[in-house]
Amino acid sequence: MAKLSVITAPDPRLKITAEPVAAVDHGVRALMDDLLETMYAAPGIGLAAPQVGDSRRVLVLDIAHREEAPNPLRVANPEVLWASQETSVDEEGCLSLPDHYGDVKRPAKVRVRFLDYHNATVEIMAAGALAKCLQHEMDHLDGILFVDHLSLLRRNIILRKLKKAKKLGPQPAMARP
Repeated sequence: MAKLSVITAPDPRLKITAEPVAAVDHGVRALMDDLLETMYAAPGIGLAAPQVGDSRRVLVLDIAHREEAPNPLRVANPEVLWASQETSVDEEGCLSLPDHYGDVKRPAKVRVRFLDYHNATVEIMAAGALAKCLQHEMDHLDGILFVDHLSLLRRNIILRKLKKAKKLGPQPAMARP
């Protein structure tokens, strides 16, 4: 396993539409493992392949709380089969938009079909944090960032700040007096 570099916005690689995998083989499993290692190290609760510069429709997530045992979900070629009319609005953040957050409205429940780590077809019904995280990561596979769900003004403010931060580069930590 390897820790990968997470791409930060604005970067055109985050706007690609990822390509389906033919099957979950050794190479896809290796990507899933690397994504998990990267996500845990960040730390985050979800990560999609385009966020590390890979154009395959693969994502991982783990919504277990820190005091709980890890419970990773490895997903390839996800598709929403059903979404509830009921919605929920929750604050979202993203490893590709560090230190920025916004309230995003999404379906409260979704039924999703995908290939798992062993290339088996799985269908799950997701609600709450799992539904939110799955939809957020699946958006990445279609080149959609959580800021794309915000008002144009809020999105532009966040993207301008990230662009400015990239130009300035990493800043040295300030020593406390």
